[in-house]
Amino acid sequence: MGEHNELKNRYMLINPPKEWKKLSRPEQVPEQVPNKLYSDTPLVIDLIKVIGPQEFSISQLMKLLKLKHRPNFLEYHLKPSVQNGFVCMKYPDSPHHPRQKYLLTVKGLALYNELTKKL
Repeated sequence: MGEHNELKNRYMLINPPKEWKKLSRPEQVPEQVPNKLYSDTPLVIDLIKVIGPQEFSISQLMKLLKLKHRPNFLEYHLKPSVQNGFVCMKYPDSPHHPRQKYLLTVKGLALYNELTKKL
């Protein structure tokens, strides 16, 4: 054929300059952020529906949800709700405050409004 075509590809470099090696690029493109306003845990959703725009103590929440085992309530209802940012403490600096109550965050209220709109 006798042709001599030079291959130019700006994304594939065999021997890049040394100063280019100092630049950092992410290894992987991050996946799309999931919908953070949704919780796939039905226990968290039940707790959000119970709290609503009010504030309750742990014992009040357990009574409203008709639960009796406090460690399970804390582990499977309250802890995931707080970790996902749906519920917050009234006195966050003092978790064992005698008048500690739990209420919905802005994110929790938005989900509560979305859930009650569907009903």
